[in-house]
Amino acid sequence: MKISPSPETDLSRFQKPAHELEILYGLPREVKFCALCNMSNQQPLSSNEYLHTHDSTKNTLSFDEHGICHACRFNHMKEDGAMDWAEREKELIDLCDKFRRDDGSYDCIVGGSGGKDSAMQSHLLKYKYGMHPLTVTWSPHLYTDIGWKNFQNWLHVGGFDNYLFTPNGKIHRLLTRNATVNLLHPFQPFILGQKTFVAKMAAQFNIPLIFYGEMPGEYGERISHKTSNYATETATVESAGYQLDYPDGKDVRDVYLGGKSVGEYMQDGVPLSELKSYLPMDTAILKRKNIDFKYLGYYVRWVPQEAYYYAVDNTGFEANPVRTEGTYSKYNSIDDKIDGFFYFTRWIKFGVGRAMGDSAQEIRNHHITKDEGLALMQRYEGEYPARFEKDFLDYVGMTREEFLATCDRFRSPHLWKVQDGEWKLRKNPWDGRNVPI
Repeated sequence: MKISPSPETDLSRFQKPAHELEILYGLPREVKFCALCNMSNQQPLSSNEYLHTHDSTKNTLSFDEHGICHACRFNHMKEDGAMDWAEREKELIDLCDKFRRDDGSYDCIVGGSGGKDSAMQSHLLKYKYGMHPLTVTWSPHLYTDIGWKNFQNWLHVGGFDNYLFTPNGKIHRLLTRNATVNLLHPFQPFILGQKTFVAKMAAQFNIPLIFYGEMPGEYGERISHKTSNYATETATVESAGYQLDYPDGKDVRDVYLGGKSVGEYMQDGVPLSELKSYLPMDTAILKRKNIDFKYLGYYVRWVPQEAYYYAVDNTGFEANPVRTEGTYSKYNSIDDKIDGFFYFTRWIKFGVGRAMGDSAQEIRNHHITKDEGLALMQRYEGEYPARFEKDFLDYVGMTREEFLATCDRFRSPHLWKVQDGEWKLRKNPWDGRNVPI
């Protein structure tokens, strides 16, 4: 789909000399791509969503002196002996022995929707390590048919207890629209709920151990490969991108949801009680209840494709019958109709699309080559997610023209230009290379 500038877009911002082009979000001026996996240095790292406003800046993926990204370096450590997987599994067994309950009550909790990762996590913990996990799910915005089927298979084929929480639909739509208009981040309400809901349910049921999936270093976060904890006294979850307490001791009215403060929502007549599902919980409760957070990926070597095969074999997981728009895969993030717009808007803001992320991960795991990744990106990167466009636009109350005009407001001039009446990235990882498509 050809995307042209909206009539109200100020194109003069994009027509200045290179050194004068505006840079949004604190991104690096010079665009670089990893020498191994093709990932861009514009890739944002996780940040505290409760402080996210239109003017927020991002920390981005770091590269070493050889032009290799931190995600590649981290993944290389999984293979070069820096991580003793036999020793780490022993640590996991010891951890499970410490927390395992002999009365059959829940001794750990896993959040997820029945996708490949949560399916593998919960199944390993229950059937290999003898734990009694409770699974909990913060509902997607709009279930896809395959997403709902996989959710049901997770529970009925895999065999798990589950609590599914569906937030107030009216409020969820309001926050999603605001997140789209103010942040071009339509997935933010889901992220907020997903991360806080697991901890709240652990506290509610006095479950002492929370398991999350792969380590953030897999995607370039600057977290040591020796760190198993999701949150500690000295390294709060804010360092991993999420903070369960109110940020920096702020009053709850100063917390931001969808780029708008809670205080502003209250002034507009939205009761605080309607927003509590999205708010962080008091870390004092977690400390009082001695709830621990762990990455299962610290103990078990995490390979997404292998997680997919495991989920297929053990929980009846099914891939999408059609290719996911914006990429070539069929089994990643397929449960929500808004997923495609989350990745598309990231491409608008950072020049990092879904095909880049998927291919980089598979290059790091030696499933495809660098040139194969370039060819896949050249074919699919930035594809408009038309399949669920009507569902998404109806949900956020926008027309296509309004949405695309909003996208133009979030394009950083140092990344984008107009060529032959169409938006084009100024730099792509395949530029100057003879890559067969």
